[in-house]
Amino acid sequence: MQPFAPLADLPRRFQSAAVRDLAWALLSAPLLQDAPWAQRHPLAGSAWADDPQRLAAWLWRLDDDDRTLRDWLQRHPIRRLGLYYEQLWQFALHAAPDIELIAANLPIREGNRTLGELDLLLRDGPGVHHLELAMKLYLGPDKRDGGDPANWIGPGGRDRLDLKLERLSSHQLPLSARPEGLAALQALGVRQADARLWLGGCLFYPWPDGCASPLGAHPAHDRGRWVRQRDWPAFAASQGTGSWQPLPRQAWLAPARVTADERWQLPQFGEWLAALPADSRAQLLVRLEADGHGAWQEVERVFLIADRWPHLGE
Repeated sequence: MQPFAPLADLPRRFQSAAVRDLAWALLSAPLLQDAPWAQRHPLAGSAWADDPQRLAAWLWRLDDDDRTLRDWLQRHPIRRLGLYYEQLWQFALHAAPDIELIAANLPIREGNRTLGELDLLLRDGPGVHHLELAMKLYLGPDKRDGGDPANWIGPGGRDRLDLKLERLSSHQLPLSARPEGLAALQALGVRQADARLWLGGCLFYPWPDGCASPLGAHPAHDRGRWVRQRDWPAFAASQGTGSWQPLPRQAWLAPARVTADERWQLPQFGEWLAALPADSRAQLLVRLEADGHGAWQEVERVFLIADRWPHLGE
């Protein structure tokens, strides 16, 4: 299901932030190994899947000169992380050998009403595929069963893993087989498409006791931890060397890399922490260690959440 597992550590080796994000999108394991709907890596039909080093070489060339990627992303600047993730995939699919990206974000309409969009419609050797992409971050329960996807909640306190899977399975993925979806495909010269899912992201486990992974979790899924504000001093005292700093939302994909000048010093982080409101939205923090080459690399990521999360405002 993940043809590029041998390249999993490659994203943290690149210097360009955009290339790191692109590589993470392409190379990281999905959240789930067993999902309610069959998954398919969007590049499974590419020659890159048969020879992952060809993909690695392409990424290294981009890291040497990332202007084409940056130009692509600047055509439609966006703030939503999920849409940024889709943009990265679209860039890669346009460049991938043996793949034709027929459409992206294809609207499916019933009269004047839009029923939804197909994230990707692509053609490769095995046929035509409708792919739904999702990039999700979920926090596991500290008092309930971690095996139940209903107990994995997004950092905003509303999104849930079970609800996302149900929405994908009951609405988004079947769209291409509905009469309205088939009509949209036929307008593009396609008779039908095989609908599949690709669900990327990261799962965060509660400190200090952790919890079980959700049912069907991929053994290699990206993971972090989450800590309530009241527990931060005890958590920080239990950690190893390195320094902490928050990440802006747009940098939540690939493992962070910062220069020595960009790294926060302890007083700066202390001032930021002291000014953080008690009801602040979840903050993604990373612990950084020197990599021996003048930069600082992420070695751990943690969501710092309000003490009353996820019941803020109640």
